[in-house]
Amino acid sequence: MGVAYSVVEVDHFNTFFVQLSPQIYTKGNKRHRKPRFLFSEKHQKGFLVVENEKAAVINKLLSDPVYPTANNWEIITVKDPKRRLSLCSSGYSEGPDYQEEVEDALPVLSDDSQLFEDHHLEKLTAHMPVRTQVHPWQLVYSTAIHGSSLKTLYRNMAGLESPVLLVIKDTHKKVFGAFSSDPFKVSKYCYGTGETFLFSFNPDFQAYKWSGENSYFVGGNLESLQIGGGGGGFGLWLDSDLYHGSSFSCPTFNNESLSTKEDFIVQDLEVWTVQR
Repeated sequence: MGVAYSVVEVDHFNTFFVQLSPQIYTKGNKRHRKPRFLFSEKHQKGFLVVENEKAAVINKLLSDPVYPTANNWEIITVKDPKRRLSLCSSGYSEGPDYQEEVEDALPVLSDDSQLFEDHHLEKLTAHMPVRTQVHPWQLVYSTAIHGSSLKTLYRNMAGLESPVLLVIKDTHKKVFGAFSSDPFKVSKYCYGTGETFLFSFNPDFQAYKWSGENSYFVGGNLESLQIGGGGGGFGLWLDSDLYHGSSFSCPTFNNESLSTKEDFIVQDLEVWTVQR
């Protein structure tokens, strides 16, 4: 048996479905951006992300008793805390709209960062592999918490299998670092894949992806950590105390020096892993 609705009710339903599935309900030939959803495993509550002017309409609609699942939804606007959108950017093609959505979605961080600001996170997330962009970040090592020791850094990463993000602030207040496809470890051989890249905010963001010249992605021993090489200098090098460092142009990434000067002093350093 069918159900009859008044014109007003039909309008309400139309408003709801346009917000819920804009990829289906379009205006003319213009395709709406796909919505983003976040589901909390703990509470199993969904988040429907809408523009500010739509929020009041949808809230009123879902408060109607005709919707028995309304209590399972919370309406938030795109200006609500961006980190709540970290799980919402997967499954889209990498067109301009996709890149814009990625930069809008900040990752969830397990701890407060002493180095990252929102604009750092936005840029880095957009350049990280797609497989990492829907996962929260876990702080593995911080000089502010664990002291300055490469041995401790290695020890904290023992058993990890996820990619890691190294970020450094030098005494000139420059922020730079590297994304590594593999966690840092002591090894006789270089390791990593072409997903590894160097980056710098000096002050504008620059990402230096794999050039294909060689596969000297990451090397680690008890005396130093090296990222990129093959031309007489490392793209990024740190000593065993995580105090002295250097950054030279290298064939692996065809990068410029990441820091203001090729030799630098570390002020703060953090390593994050992507939880999977």
